[in-house]
Amino acid sequence: MDVYQLLIFQLIAHILADFIFQSPKVAESKNENGFKSKYLYLHAFIVFLTSFILSFQWLFVIASISIALSHFLLDGFKQHILQSKSMRSVWFFVDQILHLLIITAVVFLFNHYFYLKPIITHGLSNHQLLIMLAYLLVLKPTNVVIKEIFNLYHISISIKDNEELLNAGKLIGNIERVLTLTLVLLNQYEIVGFIFAAKSILRFKDSDTSRTEYVLIGTLLSFGIAILLGIGISLIK
Repeated sequence: MDVYQLLIFQLIAHILADFIFQSPKVAESKNENGFKSKYLYLHAFIVFLTSFILSFQWLFVIASISIALSHFLLDGFKQHILQSKSMRSVWFFVDQILHLLIITAVVFLFNHYFYLKPIITHGLSNHQLLIMLAYLLVLKPTNVVIKEIFNLYHISISIKDNEELLNAGKLIGNIERVLTLTLVLLNQYEIVGFIFAAKSILRFKDSDTSRTEYVLIGTLLSFGIAILLGIGISLIK
């Protein structure tokens, strides 16, 4: 294992802890109650556990504690930060950037001061690990990113009248992004274009303009993120 593989594993750990293993209830509790939220302490422990397990080395326990502590502090103070209207709409993106910078810094500092001695070997290449990371990213994390982009630009539809759209959209989005990422990795761009065109034609038959525009924006973001991830990974070999 080299430092880049360790970094990819730590990014996978971050996706698992901060998105896959974190429910909306937990996130809402942390946002509203900060350090008073019992879920904050559970979340910090999950961050530590996923980071430590996916490091595959005993000495990384110190680094995992540092990463978990940074999550704990950022999420704990989030309650006060979200009280500012100017920060509320962009904090998700600032928060994620800070997490990624901290993880990257911790990994490279660990590599500088300690030898990488994994207790098990996985036999995966950097490219294969990046593909795993990409498939994780196009699931729940991208759903959350698209939602936060909508919030940033104050784009919304009536939940009461379109609840089935919001619920089904998450599943549809996951399926289309997994398909798109797979096709891009296989260099089948023509099929990606066909799927996008077919979905757009079906949606444009809807007479509700606001609903159609909402879905179109989500579709563009969904396909765009998957395509960019696929192209990026294809270029890194």
